[in-house]
Amino acid sequence: MGVFEADCIVADSEWDELVWIWQQTDVPKGCKVEIIDGLVAVTPLSANAHHGIAERVQRRLYEAIPQDWGIYQRLGMAVPSRLSLYMPDLAVVPEKALAGDACFVPMNRAALVVEITSKATVTNDRTHKTAGCAEADVPLYLLIDGLAPGGPTITLYGEPRDGVYRVLRACKFGDPIKLPEPFDLTIDTAEFPVD
Repeated sequence: MGVFEADCIVADSEWDELVWIWQQTDVPKGCKVEIIDGLVAVTPLSANAHHGIAERVQRRLYEAIPQDWGIYQRLGMAVPSRLSLYMPDLAVVPEKALAGDACFVPMNRAALVVEITSKATVTNDRTHKTAGCAEADVPLYLLIDGLAPGGPTITLYGEPRDGVYRVLRACKFGDPIKLPEPFDLTIDTAEFPVD
């Protein structure tokens, strides 16, 4: 790969070019940059309710994960086959996956990815990221969708096969949702704040 005066790149592959653009993108504080199906996307700050939900889920997950796993917010996670680099709201990943000096880890290292929809991310969270995580064989994908038609919902996807998930559980805010092994815990969604 050759870089010319930091304005132009000659890359060996489209993936390398997209990662270079991702790394060079300067965004306002609090925003995140992702690559979604070959497009570089900048997402604005999330509402406070979004952060409240993430904190509640993260707190419960710490009760269930092994000591050598971590729960990371906005960790760069790559799915090169889809030309995608996501920064999930939460990702449960073995700590050893973060070894080295790379800016992201392979998506297939995650045991669970959690996305919480916002007006700016709802389409990507419901479709593109769900498909990308399934293609990467992430065992569980938890979609917390406060913007769902008919009212806020939580959907747990799992058992990825050929890039497609099966819906394991779905409920409305207020109902508990149980995560299977290796977590084996129930999240009380009654305490989730709504925008």
